[in-house]
Amino acid sequence: MSVTETSQDARQEFVVSRTFNAPRAQVWRAWTDADALARWWGPKGCTLRVIALDVRPGGIFHYAMEFGGAPAMFGRFVYREVTAPEKLVFVTSFADAAGSVIRAPFSETWPLGVHNTLTLTETGDQTALTLRGGPVDPTDAEYEIFLGMFPSMQQGFAGTFEQLDSYLTQALA
Repeated sequence: MSVTETSQDARQEFVVSRTFNAPRAQVWRAWTDADALARWWGPKGCTLRVIALDVRPGGIFHYAMEFGGAPAMFGRFVYREVTAPEKLVFVTSFADAAGSVIRAPFSETWPLGVHNTLTLTETGDQTALTLRGGPVDPTDAEYEIFLGMFPSMQQGFAGTFEQLDSYLTQALA
């Protein structure tokens, strides 16, 4: 399957924010370094394996999430804009082992792509992270399931960002 990755739906976005007790350069590195991403990205309880990471416009982050003995689930980011150390724009998708876009394993109507904008704002020795996302060219059914998953996405990102906070705390120790 393919996904048009150049436009974003103008309707309601998913937004999640968190402040970290770490300088912006350290938070940026956590989002752009393969070893760092492997230590915190993904749902709690998964082991992340970085298959490819090329942080530049047109580059890709392709990864496998492994949960115990279950088959791996794959995902990818395709970067659209990289403005170090303050902004990443990327399209996330579920993927297969080769990095091709596939439907989400939990829904035939989950959008094939979600356009995300990550901003990092430094205040003193803290960094505020804001992630905004919306489906790319969704059907009505894709948009509705995206909206309906906001509580689940909030919970998932809360756990992921707890892992990021732990990683940053260890990295700064």
